[in-house]
Amino acid sequence: MNPAGSSQFEHDSRLVHAGNGVYEGELSAAWAIGAVPNGGYVMAIACRALAAALDLPHPASMTGHYLAPTEAGPVRIETQIIRRGRRISTATARLMQGDQERVRFTGAFTDFALSTGIDLTTVSPPEISGIAHCVPITELTPRPVAIHDRILARLDPDTASHWHSGDPAADTQLRAWLGFADGADPNVFSLPLFADALPPPLFRRVGFSGWVPTVELTVHVHRVPAPGLLRARFVTRHVTGGLLHEDGELWDSAGQLVALSRQLAIINGSAASRESGRSKPVGAPPEGVT
Repeated sequence: MNPAGSSQFEHDSRLVHAGNGVYEGELSAAWAIGAVPNGGYVMAIACRALAAALDLPHPASMTGHYLAPTEAGPVRIETQIIRRGRRISTATARLMQGDQERVRFTGAFTDFALSTGIDLTTVSPPEISGIAHCVPITELTPRPVAIHDRILARLDPDTASHWHSGDPAADTQLRAWLGFADGADPNVFSLPLFADALPPPLFRRVGFSGWVPTVELTVHVHRVPAPGLLRARFVTRHVTGGLLHEDGELWDSAGQLVALSRQLAIINGSAASRESGRSKPVGAPPEGVT
């Protein structure tokens, strides 16, 4: 049971400072895909460690290189401050389980309340049908995925087709409403989670395709999100030699862009998935993968 006033995400991403820039916590199986905690959830926890280490509230940019699969259980995050600036400060984090480094993060942090300068937006929020007319992600995935019990994810009907068998003519875009299943509002630390919570839109063309392990994930946070559901748009424009590039946008309930993401992942690489970071939400793991 969560403490009064604490959301499931807050509870499952909390850390304790162990001294010398080291933070300890636990990765929860509630946010897993198969046996592997979602990479955006893992990044969110690392964001909390770096924000505490730098004493700055907002991640302007966060990049993770996923070196080995994480697992539910104790985690240690070792931070190192690289530079303190007047507006942006930078630090790295090594996410450790046992004696193995699982993910290496680099983050640039700031305080949006002190930000001044030019504002420019040249794109609009995605057009999405009313939530009652959208399709729950749980109706599209071949098998239950733990993380989908924790998030609300509903796809616009125009992007909710062809997921199972694929269609060579389908566009590789999805649009969706995203939020927490327990009704909690999004915050800056949850944006990496939502940037990585859905299956690759490429599945609309090739069908569900086993593990898609992330090599690298970058999330740029633009502002603190307003309360309410997020609008999301994800698109894949390039796949080369089995390396998939995915671009994402997250917009808040006030119609403001709150985060951009870019991800590099491996498609149809079941052997590689045993050595790489984590996978996007899919169906059953390939034989031999747990």
